[in-house]
Order: sequence, then structure tokens, then C-alpha cells
Amino acid sequence: MRGAIFLLCAVLAQAETLEQRLGRLLEAGPGKYFAGVEVYSLDAKKLLFQYNDDHLLMPASNMKLLTTSMAMLRLGPDYRFTTRIVREPSGDVVLIGSGDPSISGRIYPYAKDEKSGPPLAALEALADQAVASGLTRVDGDIVGDDRLYPWAPYPPSWTQDDILRDYGAPVSALTLNDNTITVNIQPGAQEGDLARLSLSPAVEYYAIDNRIVTVAKGGESRVRVSRMEGSRQLLLWGSISVNHPAFGETLAVDDPALFAAEALYDALVRHGVAIHGKPVARHRAVHDDYTPGPSVELASRVSPPLVQLLQVTDKTSQNLHAELMLREVGRVTRHQGTREAGLEEMATLFKEAGAAPGDARVEDGSGLARNVMVTPRLMTRVLTYLYQSKYKDDWISLLPIGGEDGTLKNRLCCTVDAANIHAKTGTLSRAIALSGYAQSKTQGWLAFSIIVNSFSAPSSEVRKWIDKIAIELTE
Repeated sequence: MRGAIFLLCAVLAQAETLEQRLGRLLEAGPGKYFAGVEVYSLDAKKLLFQYNDDHLLMPASNMKLLTTSMAMLRLGPDYRFTTRIVREPSGDVVLIGSGDPSISGRIYPYAKDEKSGPPLAALEALADQAVASGLTRVDGDIVGDDRLYPWAPYPPSWTQDDILRDYGAPVSALTLNDNTITVNIQPGAQEGDLARLSLSPAVEYYAIDNRIVTVAKGGESRVRVSRMEGSRQLLLWGSISVNHPAFGETLAVDDPALFAAEALYDALVRHGVAIHGKPVARHRAVHDDYTPGPSVELASRVSPPLVQLLQVTDKTSQNLHAELMLREVGRVTRHQGTREAGLEEMATLFKEAGAAPGDARVEDGSGLARNVMVTPRLMTRVLTYLYQSKYKDDWISLLPIGGEDGTLKNRLCCTVDAANIHAKTGTLSRAIALSGYAQSKTQGWLAFSIIVNSFSAPSSEVRKWIDKIAIELTE
């Protein structure tokens, strides 16, 4: 009898439509929340499920899907950036930013174990080239030039906390090591000593006021960081127990062009180059035009292809890289390397994808801005548009795979269907999202968007619930 009841339940469960199953899951959501969901069949070309899909919601890092899709379509997967060192008639040696996000120790193409080398490896290679070309002395300054994009480093509604940390690094056409520096912290030799600090990369960019005290074994280890407004001084304070393992605080630099100039200055000095001047930065205002002057090239570096850069952007949810792509698309398509030009081009993409006029209110490329709002309907329209494009395979390769890599490496990992989810995550304090593609056993490829805002349950519970919805799409 029990076997018959079990078989009947299984048959009834299979008879449930996708709409009924998803509706049941949404009703069983944790705590209070506001969610929007849309699911579209890419094979049947029809809408399978919609729930508040026309409501504007904060997408968090799902915004990167929109930015990277635009970069793929407008620039193409083989697009590359070229960064140069030149000598000007004035005697200045100038590192000219190209918008390239890859001048770091990151190893391309992306691998799920995210290997990396020395943080200044790419810059050191440029310095090697410059010396090999005959550079032995510099009569002027070492200049970091980021004038390809106007100096407007922070989109609106980024917070003061954001811009101190690595995820809120300033946007600059000259980007080195993701415009960050890591302060490595370890306890002093004995109780009462100040903590021992070191920098990676070892560039003396910030002056550091160290007030971290070593406390007894088992004592509280808590370190706080602040930056003096308008200065290049960091204050670190708090405590670290004498047996606490070393750890790092990765912080944003406030002027990436100057940071890069200082790093190049140091590299050239170590190569034996005599330098008369000092490291300086060149910026330009939005209303100023940019026309490079005469110069002699000493070194150049070509980035990996765009598809590899975008893969890092989406797999690891790299905010700065998304912001750079937004500006580069604006520069190429509208001849202005600005956030505004990139957003204008994005609005054009939305129209091409069939979005409604009120489907988006965007102000950055990464989704860190708290005023960004989109509808799940917009997300699936753009996902469908890219799926139907000639870049389909390259595009899908950018997205994290459930239980395997990127920001989904440790999610959806307890089911055999996890790898059938290719999707971008998004997380802010009031927003959690997952949008991308699901390979369904019965429906083929599906485009989906799940965005949850204003939730009362812990973030971990909301993510597990979203994952259940996503896995349901693979059935």
C-alpha cells in the first residue's frame, strides 16, 4: 500500500506544471521579501513563468550581465587594449592608460582556482621593455596618464565605505593591480607589541598610522581601517591576538594614475634608470578634450582578448572591470570615455533587445550603485538577445557554472543538475539575485532572472531558496 501511495505522489509531482512548482516555491519563501521572476524558453520562444517581472528591482551585480553583454556585442570577443610607455619632448616618461583592466598578476584565461602571479608582473614587463629600448635616464617626471577617460572615479550612490575597499576601487583609464593595495597584518612578537605590517605590492603609496596592538593568546582580534579624507594616510587600529594567523586588508588606492606612476618609478630605479623628476598623475576634466602629443614609444603591452577579460568580470564579479568596460564602450561607440556615454549606448541595446522603456534605471556598470533598478523582464530580454547572437558560445562561457567555478563554485553544489545552471550572482545588503541560463531536461535552454529585494531572512537562507528555484528549472 505504501508503495502505491509513493508512486501516486510521484506521478502527481510530475504532473505539476513548471508554473505550479515555481509558484509553490515562491509561496514558501523565507520571511518577508519582494521578488521578481521571469523564465523564458529559448527553444520554444515563449514565456514560461512570470512573477512581478515588470517591477523595478535592485539587481546588485546582475547589472554586470548587462554591461558585459554590451561589451561583447559592441567591441567583440577579440578586442584588445594596448598600454604604452612613451618619452615626450619635455623629458617626461609617460605610462599611458588604455582602459585595460588586466595590468596585474592575474593569469589569463580564467581558471576556477584563480591563479595569480606577482601583482606588478605586467608593469615590470613594461619596465623591462623600456630599459631594453635604451632608457637609462629620465630628465623629467614619471607620469601616470589616465586622460583617455575623464577623471570621474566614483559613480553616484557609491558610499564612503565602498570607496575605501577593493570592491569600490576608483575608475581610471590607467589601472594597476585592480587599483588596490593589500596591508598584510600579523601579530607582534609578544603581548603589547604593535602588529607587524607589510604591503603587497610593495609600493609606498599610503602613509600608515599603525595602532594595532598585540593582545594575549585567545584575546579579541579585530582590526578597523579608515582613510583621512583628502590625504594619503591610513589609520589602522584595534587588536590582534599573539597566536592569530596573518591576514590581509585589501584597500582601494585613491588615485590610480599616481599609484601606477609610483610603481613604475620604483621599477625603473631598480633597473638602474636615473630619474631627475618625481611620480605625478595626469587627469582631465569631463569638459576637456584629449589629444595625445608627440612622443616616442619605449614599451607597449597588449591585453588578453576581451572574452577573457569579460570572463573574469562575470565569473569573479569584478566591479572595477565592469566600470571600465562601460566607459570603453562609450568611448568606441560615442567617442566619449564616460559613464554617461556608456549608459546611453546601453539604453540603445535595451531597445534592440525588445525591452520596454521603463524597464531600467541605471547609473553604473557594476551594480554597486544603490540607485540601479531593473526588471526581471529586461534581464531575460537581454539574455535571449545574446543567446540568439553570433557570440552565443563566447557569451555563455563568461558565466559562473553551478557548483564548479566563479561565484557559484560553492552554490548549487549538492545536486547533479548544478552544472546545468550558467548564471550571474548578485549580492548587496538589500538585494540578492541570480540571472542566466538553465538547461532543462524537458524544456531545453531557458533564460531566467530571479531578483529578491527587501528581505527579512538571513542572506544565506535567501540564497538557498533562490538556488532551489534555479534547480527546479533544470527538471
